[in-house]
Amino acid sequence: MDVLLLIASGLWVMVPALVANPGAVIFGGGTPVDFNRKWKGERVLGDGKTWRGLIGGICFGVLIGCLQIAGETNYAYLLPGFIGFGPMPTALGAVFTLAIGSLLGDMCGAFIKRRFGMERGQKAPVLDQYDSIAGALLLTFLVFPDWTLRTFVLGDAWVSLLAVLVVTPLLHRSVNIIGYKVGLKKEPW
Repeated sequence: MDVLLLIASGLWVMVPALVANPGAVIFGGGTPVDFNRKWKGERVLGDGKTWRGLIGGICFGVLIGCLQIAGETNYAYLLPGFIGFGPMPTALGAVFTLAIGSLLGDMCGAFIKRRFGMERGQKAPVLDQYDSIAGALLLTFLVFPDWTLRTFVLGDAWVSLLAVLVVTPLLHRSVNIIGYKVGLKKEPW
């Protein structure tokens, strides 16, 4: 299969995971997911992880994923060999698990940062860039192992995964700078 098609396929199917976090920032605020509870003297997650952000981010990721599935259904013939979400209901399930897993991974990253005494917004290279991708892939693999292996591991599909791993830090940084410039984030990282 064409390498460019594999790269495009990998990035395409990760969009619900990639947009869930910015969606959580846009819709965030309100009651923290941890209800201000502490564990071993530190907040469990912190003020940046809210119920409104969690639900809004998941809904945003799912909405974008559903639009992608609709686009695939209507225009897949334009790119023969393109590996998209595949047939329903697995396609819809993958969209849900990617969006949910992305935000759960981000919360796990926040949990780890709190355990190391790091403040909200403090840089944590690698963890900040990959926690949501790891969460998205892990949850999707647990629920849809065949889909995840076929899309990111087996045969030439590892190229799709590699593309996601290379592009994610660049997207993460770009989106954070935009969020900072429009006043949605306190730090540009």
